[in-house]
Amino acid sequence: MNEQKIIDNTKTPITTDRIVNDLLKIGVRKKDTLIVHSSLSSMGWVCGGPQAVVEALISVLGKEGTLVMPAHSGDWTDPAGWSNPPVPEEWIPVIKENMPAFDKDITYTRGMGRISDLFLRYPGTIRSNHPVVSFCARGKHAKSITETHPLEDHFGMNTPLGKLYRLGAKVLLLGVGYESCTSFHLAETMVENPELGETSGSAVMVDGERKWVEFKTIKYESDDFPKLGSAYEKEYKVAKGRVGNALCRLFDMRTGVDFATKWLTKNRIHT
Repeated sequence: MNEQKIIDNTKTPITTDRIVNDLLKIGVRKKDTLIVHSSLSSMGWVCGGPQAVVEALISVLGKEGTLVMPAHSGDWTDPAGWSNPPVPEEWIPVIKENMPAFDKDITYTRGMGRISDLFLRYPGTIRSNHPVVSFCARGKHAKSITETHPLEDHFGMNTPLGKLYRLGAKVLLLGVGYESCTSFHLAETMVENPELGETSGSAVMVDGERKWVEFKTIKYESDDFPKLGSAYEKEYKVAKGRVGNALCRLFDMRTGVDFATKWLTKNRIHT
C-alpha cells in the first residue's frame, strides 16, 4: 500500500501515545517477554513511523520486559534454492564463492518489515548469530535469548524460540496473520520424526576465516499456519484488538506451541 492510500485510510495520525494505549488494551503488560511480528503499513499513518512503534513497545514493557523480533536474512541462503526471484544457474558458484560472511552487526534482513529492521539497529538490541534465521532482542532476557543459536537448528528448543517458550513469552501478531507466526515453527521441531529438508548452506566466519558451510535442518512449512491458527482460536483465548488500524492478536506462546504440536501431528500428512 502506498503512502497516499495509507493517509486516506487514516482518520487521525497514529501517535506513540495512541500505540501505547492500544497495546495496553489488547493485553501487553510491563515485564512481559514479547515476540512481535508486524506490518507497519497495516497500522495506518504512524507519526514517527517504525521508531514510534518500537518506542511504544519498549515503553509498555518497561525495564523488566524483553522485546524480541525476527531478523532473518534470506539472502544468506544457498542460491540454488532461490525462487523469488531465481538467479541463472551459472551465477550460483560465483555467489557461493563471493558472498560476504554473515555478520550479525551489519548483515541486513529480508522480508522482515520496517519495524523489525529499525529494532535490529535500536540501541541496546542484540542479535543471535545465525546466518539465515537470527532473532534480535532488547531487555532483561535479551542476552540469554540470543547467546546461542546452533547452525543446524533453526527453530528448536536450543534456539531463541525455545528459550522464549521456556520463559513463558507472549506472541503479538501486529497487523499480520498466523502465516507470519514463527513460533509455530518450534512446534514443527517437536513432532515425532519431523521430515528432513534439503541440504542448505551459507557464508560464515570459521576461526577467523570466511567459509561456505553446508548444513541440514528439518523441513519447515507455513502454508497451513492460518488453518492452524484458526483451530487454535476455537479452543484457546486469543486477545484481539487494534493497534492503530492494524488488527492484532496476542496469545501465550507456550499454549500456542503445545496446541500446534498436537495439531500438526494430527493434520499434516507428508508423502
